[in-house]
Amino acid sequence: MAEEPLLFDHFPEDFIWGSATAAYQVEGGWNEGGKGVNIWDTFTKVEGNIIDGSSGDVACDSYHKYKEDVQMMKNLGMQSYRFSISWARILPLGTGERNQEGIDYYNALIDELLANDIVPAVTLYHWDLPQALQDQGQGWLNPDVADWFEEYARVCFEEFGDRVKFWITLNEPKESSLQGHGSGTMAPGLQGIGTLVYMAAHNLIRAHARAYRAYEKDFAASQGGKCGITLNVNWAEPRNPDDAADVEASNAHLNFNLGWFAHAIMKDGKYPEVMRTKIDEKSAQQGFEESRLPQFTEEESAMIAGSSDFLGMNFYTSNIVYPEESNIEDVSYYADPDVGAIQDPNWYGAGSSWLKVTPWGIREALKWASMEYGQPDIYVTENGFSDRLGNLDDLQRVYYYKHYINQVLKAVKVDGVSVKGYYAWSLMDNFEWAMGYTEKFGLHSVNMTDPDRARTPKESAFFFSRIIQENGFVENENNC
Repeated sequence: MAEEPLLFDHFPEDFIWGSATAAYQVEGGWNEGGKGVNIWDTFTKVEGNIIDGSSGDVACDSYHKYKEDVQMMKNLGMQSYRFSISWARILPLGTGERNQEGIDYYNALIDELLANDIVPAVTLYHWDLPQALQDQGQGWLNPDVADWFEEYARVCFEEFGDRVKFWITLNEPKESSLQGHGSGTMAPGLQGIGTLVYMAAHNLIRAHARAYRAYEKDFAASQGGKCGITLNVNWAEPRNPDDAADVEASNAHLNFNLGWFAHAIMKDGKYPEVMRTKIDEKSAQQGFEESRLPQFTEEESAMIAGSSDFLGMNFYTSNIVYPEESNIEDVSYYADPDVGAIQDPNWYGAGSSWLKVTPWGIREALKWASMEYGQPDIYVTENGFSDRLGNLDDLQRVYYYKHYINQVLKAVKVDGVSVKGYYAWSLMDNFEWAMGYTEKFGLHSVNMTDPDRARTPKESAFFFSRIIQENGFVENENNC
């Protein structure tokens, strides 16, 4: 698709600008301060799991350098910081005894942010389950995980909720399901692409709702905050937008991805009808005694429906989709929708094989989600670009941010989507999961061979700072 002209306009005055990180990707201090072991501590120690053999043992060392991180944000004029809490740093065994040293660390970070007029946006779970819960009960495959997660969430609300007013329960539960329990490419490394993925997702949704209802019942009135969830999606562009079958494939693809979690949480406490129908029918044909897609009880559906004060969306890229009937013998999440998906070879690439530059896609995804889920407040909780060089003159990242953020502006101004904030991924280069340190998403470079982990702003940091300062786009800007 051709590059679109920029819209020169401003975001609403109360629009929130920030950047995002995750505990395992930046903190380090993996065995310091009373922290328990988590599934990524374990997963990274297995040879072959991480492409460069690295880990988050030290990462960006934000456990020790959090004050410097806050100053980096302050220097760019950021108004909010989305970070995650390491469950095992708070509850080393996942439940039970609290670790005061871990609580002290997050108190210090939160207080440092507030002292610099930066609003903390806290994710409770960004993929780092305490290993004890994996060992004793299969983690997200155990229905009891909803109890464990509610206990952990309550501890966080009690300890930090006097100052934290923006809570995200889970980050990208689709990836916890598909990569953690499907392909096995992420911790805990289990493989069940047609079975375990649906079990894990089911319990992730139940756990989310339990944490949300705990906040609603016992904390929201006194603390005055809001609580939601962050889900990721690729836009699904119909191969031919004038072909009804291709449009239907697009809707099916979006419902199997965003809708897998958002339909139940934002709508009616149930899975999308297209998932229910297809997986039920295929499970029967494949000889399963019951559907591979679990059912919520009526009580659970009532708890889940409407269990989010906003929709957090992580967006990076798009696909072109079309109907494609799968082989009934293929027991797989990817076969279940009967949808084929490709990426146009002419789209610009990034340092990640899956990330193609499609600015128009973020506007389409925001419009679709707004219409599908009753015009909720939406926060873009991640958006960013990877490279493999880590160069400071990162004009390709400047280009990405310029055009993606401008499409968000169009969604707000032209389409009337209630987008309330935007968080760039990421504040700095960090541990990119199975890709180790080979893929860099940061606005700041981090020297991983320097024991001090020196940080340096890239050109994209200065560009993003100007966007924040202007709260939008002003003509006569340079760069890309």
